Amino acid sequence: MKRLNPLLKLVLLILVTAMVSTVTAASQPLLPSCPSSPNCVSSLAADSHFIEPLRFTGDAASAFARLRSILTNRSDTRVVAATDSTMQVEFRTFLGFVDDGLLVLDAPAGVIHIRSAARVGYWDMGKNRSRMEEIRLQFQQ
Repeated sequence: MKRLNPLLKLVLLILVTAMVSTVTAASQPLLPSCPSSPNCVSSLAADSHFIEPLRFTGDAASAFARLRSILTNRSDTRVVAATDSTMQVEFRTFLGFVDDGLLVLDAPAGVIHIRSAARVGYWDMGKNRSRMEEIRLQFQQ
């Protein structure tokens, strides 16, 4: 049997690695699932944690930039990390509790998926849901 050319080996290794990375990335959920506690909402949940995603028409990048502006201007919100299609935020309640938010742009579907969850505790008295509905109202204006 002939030995493979070292360059051909390298090309094959790169192709296989790229294929595995693509499959792994494609199988990752857009948002982590909510815990069983009632202190989380997610637009990808299939149970009582479900909340509608933010819907938009027109340019996806503009919609996501508008959402970022809304979040940046809220006194209870800090943008922790952002890319062209995701935003991680921290929401601080008036009692000092921190809730974690994740927003993911799904441009082909015309939606921004949302998740907000209390960092600690069990019950949030509906704060994560009401906050995301406030943000929805601002986003729709």
